[in-house]
Amino acid sequence: MKVCSFNVNSIKARKDLVLDWLAHRDHDIEVLCLQELKTEGQVFPTEDFEKLGYRCHVFGQKAYNGVAILTILPALKVERGFGNRFWDEQKRFLRAGIEGVHILNIYAPHGDVRGTKKFEYKRDWYKNLVSFLSKNFTARDPLLLVGDFNVAHKDIDVYSSEALADMIGTMPEERAAFQSLLDWGFVDAFRRLYPEKRQFTWWDYIGGAIWKDQGMRLDYVLATAGLFRKIKAVEVDLWPRGRHKPTPSDHAPVIADLHL
Repeated sequence: MKVCSFNVNSIKARKDLVLDWLAHRDHDIEVLCLQELKTEGQVFPTEDFEKLGYRCHVFGQKAYNGVAILTILPALKVERGFGNRFWDEQKRFLRAGIEGVHILNIYAPHGDVRGTKKFEYKRDWYKNLVSFLSKNFTARDPLLLVGDFNVAHKDIDVYSSEALADMIGTMPEERAAFQSLLDWGFVDAFRRLYPEKRQFTWWDYIGGAIWKDQGMRLDYVLATAGLFRKIKAVEVDLWPRGRHKPTPSDHAPVIADLHL
């Protein structure tokens, strides 16, 4: 089973790109987890993906945020949000059971500089996520947590630790929030498979950052230990990020190959 996480930075703007990319890959993605849809569920381009055999499960929001799970395989117990009115005001969390795996798709808050409300919201959002996990699962369950985490966990996950030190996404408080997920029981699949590999998933639109490979690794596949043993590879596909037309997202898709 190939599971992909892709922050599309507006599905309306990126629909043609995603469709072209799926065709480029010969439609080998069975579960496609999208983030930052910036659209409500009723105007999500469902029909375009249904023509390819996907069933679309969408938790959308006008102009901001939004997540979706598109799957060719049957999905059970699709749950939108945390079940908490405050935390679900922003549409950032969606989960489904597919092939015996609990797939959790997140779009973590971007945050802001230290001391702002957005900074505190991001830290609290991560605390809420860990609390939700503890109430609903154990680390022995087959969990796959994917998405845009808006944190570069280690210095190896940024192109320059000096230039990006203590910036949004690299602040120690944010890295500690990400680490709390690993402490709970997740494995960073890419980093465990490729301990020394420098690979980014996000590049700024400004200054030709993609061509200079001046990026950050913000998008992850986290798995509980038992499920991690079934992950054979994690790939960052640069094809859609390197397009000129259709205009790309600032993120590249991350694909996990699971042998269940």
